Amino acid sequence: MSLIPSFFGNNRRNSFFDPFSLDVWDPLREFSSLSRDNSAIVNARVDWRETPEAHVFKADLPGLKKEEVKVEIEEDSVLKISGERHVEKEDKNDTWHRVERSSGQFTRKFRLPENVKMDQVKAAMENGVLTVTVPKAESKKPDVKSIQISG
Repeated sequence: MSLIPSFFGNNRRNSFFDPFSLDVWDPLREFSSLSRDNSAIVNARVDWRETPEAHVFKADLPGLKKEEVKVEIEEDSVLKISGERHVEKEDKNDTWHRVERSSGQFTRKFRLPENVKMDQVKAAMENGVLTVTVPKAESKKPDVKSIQISG
């Protein structure tokens, strides 16, 4: 595991450089994810893409149903994606050889820019991928008035 921040790929530390993100990079978090007792999908990977029309968020949430995921807007400017993965029922007759999948709650928050239509946010989930679309408001062009130069 490299401790050097990566600017490419699926490295959570990318959010450290994101001015709109509320995530704070914790160098010890990478190591704490080795414990089975940690929250599920602590490092839920979220891509944030801006198009001319909208901000589009895609989160990988494998194995979760849409009923187990919440998408909320807090304080009129923060997108919150949260949910919970439940522990599988254990049968006493089963022999476990390896347990790598985690369970528990997760939350990711992103501060949205001012140019969005908060009342038109849409979310869809397909094949374990949550897509949240936040439409952009049309930007106002500044009024420009020409001033004639005398002389």
